[in-house]
Order: sequence, then C-alpha cells, then structure tokens
Amino acid sequence: MVTAAGIAHTNRLPVLLISGDAYVSRLPDPVLQQPENFYDPSITCNDAFKPLTRYWDRIVSPTQLMHTLPQAIDTMLDPETCGPAFIGLPQDIQGVAYDFPEIFFEEKIHRVRRPEPEMADLEDAKAVLLGAKKPLIISGGGVHYSLATDELAAFAQKHNIPVVETIAGRATMLQDNPLNAGPIGVTGSDSANYMAAHADVVLAIGTRLQDFTTGSWSVFKNTDMKLVTINTARFDAIKHRAVPVKADAQRALLGLSALLGDWRGDDEWAQTAKVQADEWKALVHRRTHPQPGDLLPGTSSYAEVIGKLNKSMAPGDTVLTAAGGLPAELAMNWQNYQIGKFDIEFGFSCMGYEIAGGWGAKIANPDNDVVVLVGDGSYLIQNSDIYSSVLSGNKMIVVVCDNGGFAVINKLQKQHR
Repeated sequence: MVTAAGIAHTNRLPVLLISGDAYVSRLPDPVLQQPENFYDPSITCNDAFKPLTRYWDRIVSPTQLMHTLPQAIDTMLDPETCGPAFIGLPQDIQGVAYDFPEIFFEEKIHRVRRPEPEMADLEDAKAVLLGAKKPLIISGGGVHYSLATDELAAFAQKHNIPVVETIAGRATMLQDNPLNAGPIGVTGSDSANYMAAHADVVLAIGTRLQDFTTGSWSVFKNTDMKLVTINTARFDAIKHRAVPVKADAQRALLGLSALLGDWRGDDEWAQTAKVQADEWKALVHRRTHPQPGDLLPGTSSYAEVIGKLNKSMAPGDTVLTAAGGLPAELAMNWQNYQIGKFDIEFGFSCMGYEIAGGWGAKIANPDNDVVVLVGDGSYLIQNSDIYSSVLSGNKMIVVVCDNGGFAVINKLQKQHR
C-alpha cells in the first residue's frame, strides 16, 4: 500500500487508502505489525504514509469521520491537490458504535473542477510568447487529465508552435501531425531534444518537469530560454522561475489562444521540427526493422517487439509498461496512431506495476485489448496477477521480454561506476 501511495502521489492520481491501525488505548501493546518506536509511542506503521499522501488522518473517535471523509474526497477530486488520501482505523475504534445522522449518507454528486486562469496570468504568458522566435510546447500528462488533446492540437496549429511530449504526455498528439517533434528527455528522441536545446520560450503544459523530461535540465541549451507553465497545481506551476498560469489546461489554452489572436510562430522553426521528427522516425524504422546481422540469430530487440505491436494493435487497444529497459524503448520508438491508449508508469518506474496496471486498464477498457510489456525481472514480482485477472474475466495480453537477468540495472552500473 505504501508503494501504491507513492505511485499515486507522484502521478497525481486519486486513491483512497483505508488501513487498520494499532489500539488507541495501547492496552494490548504491542500488537502484530506495530513498530514500537522508542521515542514516540504514537507512531505506527501507518505514519509511513504521511509523506506520500495529500491527506492523512487517524480516526480516534467515530465522530471524526463526519469531518475527515468529506475532506478526503474533496482532496482527491481537486485538480490541484489530486492524489492519495489515507484514513487509519485503530482496532479498538473500529468496534465503537456511533449514531450517525441520516443526512450524512444522502447522495451527493461531486464535480471535478476546471480552474479558470486569471487574466493577469494569461497576459504575462502572452507577453513572453509574443517575444518568442523559437517557441516550443512541452505536453505533459496533465493534458490527458484535462481532456485537452483537441485544444492542444488546435493551439499548436493556430499559432504554429512545435510540440514535444513527456512520458506521461505521450499520445497527446498524433505522430503524423507535422508539429509533433517527438518525445523529449533522457528516454526521448534526438528530434525533441534538438528543439528543446534551441528553444527560446518553452510552454510547459501539465507537467511536473521531472529529471527524465529535462535531462536534469541539460536538454535546454539556450541560457536565455524563458519558461511559461500551465498547471492546476501551484507547486508545479511555479517551478524554475516560470511565468505561471495556474489553471486547467483546457481552459488556459483556450484563453491564451484568444489573447494571442492571429499571432503565429516562425515557419522556418516549425519546418525544423518536421525535419528533425522525420529523421527520428527514420531511426525508429531502422531500429524496429533490424537487418540481417544486426542481432544474434533467433533473437529480437525490444525495439523490434515494439514495432510489431505498434503496427498490429487495433484502434482502442492500450499498450502499457513501467520498469526496466522497456519504458525508454517504448517512449522512444512508439508512434502515436491514436490519442491516449498509452501508459508508461514512470513516476517511480515501479517494478510490479505492469501486470496489475494492465488488469486495471482492462477493467476500464473491457471492449479492447490491453497489451502489457514486461521484463523478466518485473514479471517475477506479480505474475500471480495474471491468475487473478483470469478469475475476474479480464483478459489481457502480456508480452514478457527476457533479457537474461536484471540487465538494465547491470547496464547502469557499468555505465556509471
């Protein structure tokens, strides 16, 4: 559960976690799984959730549920604070009766808010963009969360601005769009990283700008580059001295586009994005179609497997991976033939997410196939989830790529020792 909380916290996903807890009375201390902290007897294992949740509470009286449940739900549904909420229920409190008022159980419809941008913020962003010679959009996972893929494509087209995608933002724009310059960062493409290196204004939409996206900020070579961010979360919007637009991505793109009017970026810069992307696509084709002598007889590369899946998947099918060498290979080699339907868990790159995540994706998409790419190391962790998915009737396709060991870690050890 702690791992799940960490993933949900990092990826800004709403999850309600409810766990048993040690006795408030402490009369039976120590109970099983109680750590017995020497200097603070109030600490239990559930305190491990505190740095990994957006809301945390330990119930010591059933009356507290009247306050904490609405807070937990609203925390999970607010785009700014969206993430895991935790409620601990001590064993003795679980048995305490309380006469809750009936009104507490009345049905309530919760609406996910779309925070509107402030005009002053839009004006600031407009001023920066109007001075741009080489503007670039970084499309993050928040574009998916906001359901703003159409608005992203329209904004880029109207204002002639190239787009690069983060890992979470992959498949926010179709690959045949001439303004899509590919995936950015350590696991991305030379085309996107070239554009980032030469951009003078970067508009980062719905991204927390983690180190694999920015190459620990090495992908931005222009020392005069200015950063504008669109994000619902203040924490992410103000990073790195950005000009922040704290708002929903869909609403902010519409508002900013209206302010920019007929302004368009430079045609030569947009053409550069297409030339660079075409070179990257040619490289992807070579990697996904190896020639005789490239590989040992009877073997396939990760890239070749991805290329075959890319061509064979039907509309509506989802591809999913998380850990090892596959996230980099999938992010770099995948071509977006459809919007969405692409999931790389790379907030933590969590081994063991893949098959469980594929099971959940199939529950959410029962009428289409879900293809899970997993390494042999990760497969050993949660292969039993295949059994569970079969029992529940949620079919998925699991492709296990066996590289003969924990080879990605071994590669990193050799490269950086």
